Amino acid sequence: MVTNISSFGRNGVFDWAVQRLTALILAAYAFCLLGSLLANPDMDYQQWQALFSTTPMRIFSLSALLSICAHGWIGMWTISTDYLTTDLLGKKAIVLRILFQLTCLLFVFVYLVWGIQILWGN
Repeated sequence: MVTNISSFGRNGVFDWAVQRLTALILAAYAFCLLGSLLANPDMDYQQWQALFSTTPMRIFSLSALLSICAHGWIGMWTISTDYLTTDLLGKKAIVLRILFQLTCLLFVFVYLVWGIQILWGN
């Protein structure tokens, strides 16, 4: 049995399902934004701000933000476990993989906090 120190008990089916669900949320969000822009081609700042100040749009934007963070994290985790292997790099791969994953996790965290501050801040 193969074990991975950075898997945290996840499995491939769960990651696959999360990737598909987050992709659907992101596609719906993109179509919503595209529809808004096509319906109002000369949208100004006040109209754009009014669109994003409504609670449903903030919730939808927050779900898109959470989706992009989860989607990106799973993608980067998969890349790190597929390409930063001990077969290719030897024992240094484990340290390199953990550093890479911690860096990605830091970026995802900062992006999430910054996005929430933009959405729900003053």
